Amino acid sequence: MARAITDAGAAVQALVERPPDLLIIDWNIPGFTAYDLIQSLRKRCASPVVRLVILSSLAGEDHIVMGLNLGADDYITKPCSVREVVARVSVLLRSHASRRKRAALAVDELVLDADANRVTVQGKPVNLRSVEYRLLEFFMSHSGKTFNRMQLLNQVWGGDGDVDERTVDVNVQRLRKILSAQGYESYIQTVRGFGYRFSQPTLNCPDSP
Repeated sequence: MARAITDAGAAVQALVERPPDLLIIDWNIPGFTAYDLIQSLRKRCASPVVRLVILSSLAGEDHIVMGLNLGADDYITKPCSVREVVARVSVLLRSHASRRKRAALAVDELVLDADANRVTVQGKPVNLRSVEYRLLEFFMSHSGKTFNRMQLLNQVWGGDGDVDERTVDVNVQRLRKILSAQGYESYIQTVRGFGYRFSQPTLNCPDSP
């Protein structure tokens, strides 16, 4: 049975206990902000299964970039039509469903289980946001291949016109920082003047700075 929740803390608890496939968040929630809610969810959810869409009247570039860098999968500015929201949500859900059918990916002891939406190293979970999870999944699915920033934007972010190449660099650096605790940061290598690739480091391929 559906129920209304008016307390922000109770909302987070309900989402942690029964995470939905997709969550649409208004930027300004009474007593809370989208920033607060996303941060709380990321801290309390080990799985990046929930797709996050921010719906906001704040259309400035800084707000859009902030929302996407927080881990939102899409940022829709108001006013907007119901048809646009439904179409963009449908794209995200189709993408989510197709990923769940993929087999587990493994490089050494780094394992990404797409069916369970989980990343582990030596069996221990690695906490990733949805964007970082998708980026790692794409890299591991195309190990050894080099991609420029525009290709990564198209493949990981779906070519969203509101996302620029800086977002790729920010999220690559964040993913590296997370993997550094596991000893896998050097697997994401910078190809100077072009982009990035995911590959096992060798003596002939120095670690990226």
